[in-house]
Amino acid sequence: MTEHPRVRTTHGVVEGRWAGGHAVFRGIPYARPPVGVLRFAAPAPPRPWDGVRPAVEFGPAVPQSGPAPAPAGGQEGTDWLTVDVSTPDPGAAGLPVLVWIHGGAYVSGTTSDPMYDPAALTAGGIVVVAVNYRVGAEGFALLEGAPANRGLLDQIEALHWVRRNVTAFGGDPGRVTVAGQSAGAGSIAAMLTMPSAHGLFHRAVTHSVPGTYCTRALAEQVAAVLADRLGTDPTTAALSCVPPGRLAAELTALGAQLSRHEERWGRLARTGVAVCPVVDGEVLPASPWQALAAGRGGGIELLAGHTRDEFRLFSVMSGRAGTFTDEDAATALDLFAPVPGGAGAYRAAHPRATAGELVETVYSDALFRMPSLHLAHANAAAGGTSYMFELQLASPVHGGALGACHSLDVPLAFGTTGSPTGAALLADPPAPEAVAVSRELRQAWIGFVTTGDPGWAAYRPGEQLTRVLDARSRTTRYPEQASWRIWEGRPPTPFALI
Repeated sequence: MTEHPRVRTTHGVVEGRWAGGHAVFRGIPYARPPVGVLRFAAPAPPRPWDGVRPAVEFGPAVPQSGPAPAPAGGQEGTDWLTVDVSTPDPGAAGLPVLVWIHGGAYVSGTTSDPMYDPAALTAGGIVVVAVNYRVGAEGFALLEGAPANRGLLDQIEALHWVRRNVTAFGGDPGRVTVAGQSAGAGSIAAMLTMPSAHGLFHRAVTHSVPGTYCTRALAEQVAAVLADRLGTDPTTAALSCVPPGRLAAELTALGAQLSRHEERWGRLARTGVAVCPVVDGEVLPASPWQALAAGRGGGIELLAGHTRDEFRLFSVMSGRAGTFTDEDAATALDLFAPVPGGAGAYRAAHPRATAGELVETVYSDALFRMPSLHLAHANAAAGGTSYMFELQLASPVHGGALGACHSLDVPLAFGTTGSPTGAALLADPPAPEAVAVSRELRQAWIGFVTTGDPGWAAYRPGEQLTRVLDARSRTTRYPEQASWRIWEGRPPTPFALI
């Protein structure tokens, strides 16, 4: 074993370090910094370098927006488009590859988050590649003169980098699984049917796919309002003069005031996040569910799932848990229940529910649970093989107030229950049942990435077999049947102007 592992990529030699018996390389550019004349442009290949490039520090994160920006942990600078690689052995050959796409509501996130430490997954014999991509306005604002969905284009460029380079790290470019949670899962759902992503991955893992996509008309209006707040126009020429940090801060401020735009922006105004992937007809021709139903994707091996109490994290973080009114419930049902008849169907299915229970149920369904289920359903109908899970293990913190909340599955899957986020969600040390669920979910990932089988029966539209992850895990019919009956045949639709 050499003191410092070195790998020759297509653009130059990188030198990483050994960590726990694995070789780790960080901050490797897969595209040029998207600044100056490249700002708001499609990703451009990186420039080659001479000599040996150190690859021991995380790359810098794109300026963060939103109520929960990722903690700083990388270098300073604008080299935002980088990957990190963790491999059991850079001298190996044919190892399965997992490409991780982080979440963060499309406005935040970075690979340097300790929750995403790949050590436990790499110990399972797989090469893990984590991708930094443009988030917020840099990646998803719809601007005149710029391609839509630049964050998705970044991810696709990173997958091209993986295809060209992962062999040098011991991986097999013909055995690539993409995995993501929340916005990362939504990105993967989009890529399932994007022509430009075809053939770049062979399996997919999606945790908590968000139903947040928007129409071109809505995205254009959001960009116009954002630019107006900055005293300029929604064009690349105008916004290129606005420093990235200031643009990110203004997007955060707009997100905090989205409710002011509810009369025209409808559902988007209730999410707290102003940008998301745009169904623009070119980069993203259709929503994932529409595209799969129309035969624009042949179906692949897909491991999809969500948590039971998806929305609880947001109601607790916002301080609204336990304070929702009947008016809040009516608004949630009117905006997010499927039409026609969805609002009445929810009330009929939950006749004794409190206002808070109705709010959390409909938001959990519309934003994460039903998009995830519909994706598994549509993938299977399109000829793929889907596996489904629901996490029911509840967080013990805050007196159990979080339940089985959004993001609880991430430290469990990575085996990072001791990370700051893992400890905040699962307590330190975690309970034995959390350790057991973490082991099961992590092994499911490793098994799926390696063989296409997570360890339980496949989901089929008739049976709907689903793995329920809990202190006593079991495989059963999809547990949220009341919600499925309301949403069956009604896949998510893009947010639109009203």
